[in-house]
Amino acid sequence: MALTLADAKQLSQDKLTNIVIDEFQTSPLLSALQFDDTVKPQGGDSLTYVYNRIKTQATAATRAINTEYVPQETITEQVAVNLSILGGAFNIDRVLAKHEKQVVNQVEFQTAQKAKAAIALFNDLVINGNTSIDENAFNGIDKMVTGTATEINAGEDAVIDLSTMEKIQANYAQFLYFLRKVQAAMDGTTDFLINSDLWTVFQTVADITKNVYYTRDELGNEIGHFGNVNLIKMGDKAGSTNPIIKTDADGITTLYAIRRGLDGVHAVSPDGSNIVSVYAPDLSTPGAVKKGEVEFISSLAVKTSKAAAALRGLKVAAGNGGGES
Repeated sequence: MALTLADAKQLSQDKLTNIVIDEFQTSPLLSALQFDDTVKPQGGDSLTYVYNRIKTQATAATRAINTEYVPQETITEQVAVNLSILGGAFNIDRVLAKHEKQVVNQVEFQTAQKAKAAIALFNDLVINGNTSIDENAFNGIDKMVTGTATEINAGEDAVIDLSTMEKIQANYAQFLYFLRKVQAAMDGTTDFLINSDLWTVFQTVADITKNVYYTRDELGNEIGHFGNVNLIKMGDKAGSTNPIIKTDADGITTLYAIRRGLDGVHAVSPDGSNIVSVYAPDLSTPGAVKKGEVEFISSLAVKTSKAAAALRGLKVAAGNGGGES
């Protein structure tokens, strides 16, 4: 079964949970990804999602009379993805929880802030997750595409310089050419192009060509488009002002691309129902200080190696301090 956060909201009758799911829906990536559950064929669910990833595609050929086809098989590898537990807790005095609501409802506020941090952490793991660094995380797109056919270096010995308005005007055609190379390297229609510091570049390119344009979603957020592909601006890492997709000290960044779908890139949930769990402070029990928690259990699956891609070598800032190193 696959469902979205909007589906989960319909299943929830708790106001606080709805507020948290609304908070999660402010992430364009989270809102768009499908979630597949980890229910086992024989019943029950699991915290491990197992699938076969296609590594080589089937071939076909012509043959002459009285000759045989050369046998060739599609090669797959079994991949097991362990779900990660993301979230956080907060403490609040029961007096504040009960009575301090004129300016802001503290329980709702603290819950929403934990949800915001969980969003940032999930987005970070989708790009940068690496189980070799954090065994409780999941592997992200950057690790999965490194060394594959969909990792494209735009400049090889040089870079595409998009660091100023003048450079964008001079090099935007080369930039768009490599965007098309990324799309051509993938195994289907690209759904999302993801970056942080390239947002300004795309806005400037939109002034030059009709290939790039902007609309607004139902929440009023600005949505960028490259043709039929949505542009997603990733935010900062949880609890910091460092961007999820870094721009290094030389001003170089990477653009990521994904094809969404249960046969491409999708998220994984434990049971296909409550993607987000809220544990509100229990004010009915003794104790002056109460604990609240938000928990989000998920992971990322990339069903084929060509469902995700990376475009390296994009210079978006001057060197020596152009971004996080």
